[in-house]
Amino acid sequence: MENKKKSFLNYINVFRGLAILLIIAGHTMQFGESSTLIHKINCELICGGTTLFIFISGFLFQHLSSKFEYKTYLKKKWTNVVLPYFLTSLAGIAFCFIYPQTYGNSFDGLNPLLQIPIFLTTGRIHNTPAWFIPMIVLFFFCSWLLLKLERNGHLYKYLPLMFIITLICPRADVDYNSIMNFTYTQKYLACLGYVFNGFIHFFSLYVFGMFCSKYKDVIDTFYNKRLLLWILMLGLSVVNIYLSYNGIYSSFTISKTILTMLILGYLKHYDEWIMKRETLNKALDITAKYSFGLFFVHWYWFFIYNQIFNLEKVIPLNGAYIPVFGIVITRFLSVTILSMVSLYLGKKLILLINKDANTRMFLGI
Repeated sequence: MENKKKSFLNYINVFRGLAILLIIAGHTMQFGESSTLIHKINCELICGGTTLFIFISGFLFQHLSSKFEYKTYLKKKWTNVVLPYFLTSLAGIAFCFIYPQTYGNSFDGLNPLLQIPIFLTTGRIHNTPAWFIPMIVLFFFCSWLLLKLERNGHLYKYLPLMFIITLICPRADVDYNSIMNFTYTQKYLACLGYVFNGFIHFFSLYVFGMFCSKYKDVIDTFYNKRLLLWILMLGLSVVNIYLSYNGIYSSFTISKTILTMLILGYLKHYDEWIMKRETLNKALDITAKYSFGLFFVHWYWFFIYNQIFNLEKVIPLNGAYIPVFGIVITRFLSVTILSMVSLYLGKKLILLINKDANTRMFLGI
């Protein structure tokens, strides 16, 4: 019981809840035509939440690594990550077959028995955010090597080089329209390439998460240097908006890395204050506990919501700023709440069938 308490960090738990909300916001709150300045600003503010999620994955991996045993670790990841991914994928696979054009199934026309393994190994088609799962599995396989390098004192020496690689290897862009005219093999390779691109691009963030876990005092430095970090983040954001608007370069990762440092610094500094606000802390704790489940299902509710209200994924502005703000905020709240409620009911149903069931292996919660 003592070890369990020692391993629990409330500020990281809260951070996990905030990270999933940013990811949902990045999908549900986009507006403006893609080439416009307002859209670039909008994306800079709300997109790139994956950075926070990957940082947390690395942080928690290192934090809980004292009793690491490779086979046991992989078994737990199979049960708590891969299995719920497979099971929650059923809804997305159904959408791919029932509404192939509307849902954006690039493999429509291919034998369904071939489509399913393609969906599951790339994660990009049936559940757009779920490309994260095949990518994070690569980190699971590399876990023994990362810990070996850390314990030998070599891993963190290469962090500056890793961040340079993040800069020179920006995230690829693979969507329904960009690969529509490819052959099925080319489409699959493009989707697989997106996964490996993400692994290379975000490698620095995963290791940076490990570093911050190993040396937790550095988080206090983030808070102490918060003014400098704010200036740096805002400056990088302005540069990124300018470059992306001019079609030169686009990456939210570096500015979101600075945001990660800021949020972490504030949360650790005000950890006791947050814990004393029981209602606030409880709400953030519930969001954190549901974070993985929310990650798995929110895209489905996003699709359903758009179909019901005849909305596009990215809402055109047409000069109507206030109505559009209202639309995207309402969509964000609706998708989040619908996702939470469906997960809660799903969990209750599973426990009704079998009160001893491990609901995490079904829903990730």
